[in-house]
Amino acid sequence: MKRNYSSGVKNDVQFFTGIEVEKTPAYGLKTLFVTGLQDPVDIEKWYVEEECDHIFFGANHSYQPETPGDYEAWEELIEHFLEQDILCTLDIPLHVAEEFLDGPLVEYDNFIPQLRVVIPYIDQWNYNAMIKIDDKGFKASNPGVWCHSIHDLKDRTKFTDWAKYGLDKVIE
Repeated sequence: MKRNYSSGVKNDVQFFTGIEVEKTPAYGLKTLFVTGLQDPVDIEKWYVEEECDHIFFGANHSYQPETPGDYEAWEELIEHFLEQDILCTLDIPLHVAEEFLDGPLVEYDNFIPQLRVVIPYIDQWNYNAMIKIDDKGFKASNPGVWCHSIHDLKDRTKFTDWAKYGLDKVIE
């Protein structure tokens, strides 16, 4: 994925560091961002060398498991760091959320599962637009449904401008 960084535009970046700018439990922490499946030895090296407090896995939308083996590889990688009591986030596309829950990671208190919900052109929806958190069927797995106003979800205290993402340092 092509992305702008403080040092310019780079393609195929595997590691970069920066302060977590998204309003999650890791907000403000020095973060090692990891794109794709990487060797845990390399991740640990950069985490220590760059004096990070948090690891963000699946950077640049790179978490895209398709097979049980894909899920297991990601789980083993992230679990390695969770067991060292390192705070870890994984950027999870919504279409794999149910399969993801079959794995062990959500059991860790130092794990931040970040469900990525794509809503293109959000500002074009009118004031009455809603987001419905539904179930996969009637009474299938949730106690009910939740409806949230898109307008209310766009709270400024939760917003991160795209410009904040350009401050990262690519590790080469």
